[in-house]
Amino acid sequence: MLQRPPQQQYAALCYRFHPAHGLQILLLTSRETRRWVIPKGWPMKGKKAHAVAEREAYEEAGVRGKAEKDPFGFFAYVKTRKTGVKVPVRVQVHALQVDEMLESFPEKESRVLDWVSCREAAGRVQEAELRNLILAFERRMTPQPAEPMRAVGG
Repeated sequence: MLQRPPQQQYAALCYRFHPAHGLQILLLTSRETRRWVIPKGWPMKGKKAHAVAEREAYEEAGVRGKAEKDPFGFFAYVKTRKTGVKVPVRVQVHALQVDEMLESFPEKESRVLDWVSCREAAGRVQEAELRNLILAFERRMTPQPAEPMRAVGG
């Protein structure tokens, strides 16, 4: 069997800080399988990876914000095309802090959106690498207690 090289996609890990619930991740359902996913899409001519992530966040979830230029991480999955062909995909993920949620957006009628904690998001997604990325993001965004100061000899 021939192994196809992975195709590239770019994704947005959309997040916000809710006054009552703290750090939250935006999940949405995929159009075909209704699995919980994050907004992602194929490269766009003339657009940098983080700009593609921003565009997908708008089209699929109706959110606007600035995606970080540097990727937060990567995950892999297998996409099944309508023809039944299975294609390996490598997804480059960019963190995106949501500034605005729109009432109307291109894929509003075909998706369900849900703001959830990082733990809940990790439990809903199927891809183990994406689950690990979400939990790593939670660690990055959660302030760590400072170590006690040590006395320096003298």
